[in-house]
Amino acid sequence: MADTLVAGTAGNSASMVEEPLDLVRLSLDERIYVKLRGDRELRGRLHAYDQHLNMVLGDVEETITIVEVNEQTNTQSVNTVNRKVPMLFVRGDGVILVSPPSRSS
Repeated sequence: MADTLVAGTAGNSASMVEEPLDLVRLSLDERIYVKLRGDRELRGRLHAYDQHLNMVLGDVEETITIVEVNEQTNTQSVNTVNRKVPMLFVRGDGVILVSPPSRSS
């Protein structure tokens, strides 16, 4: 990448982001939001990651959204299942999005 982005944070105003994984590096030991394939969402503390976005998360809240269609009435029912996991390994090929958690959650 030719351009270098400078991310301004309260703790470190000179944090350099030169490639996408640098943004993940800045989130080490911070809470993050991870969207996965299969309508799964994770919120937890990022302990480790690699270039494939395999991650180790701690204090994880997992939300699974299940959409069921009743073929007789042609209606949808949306159910969510939540669970808490103390430590979780996330395989990187299922990761769609990584971001800081939204402030509303």
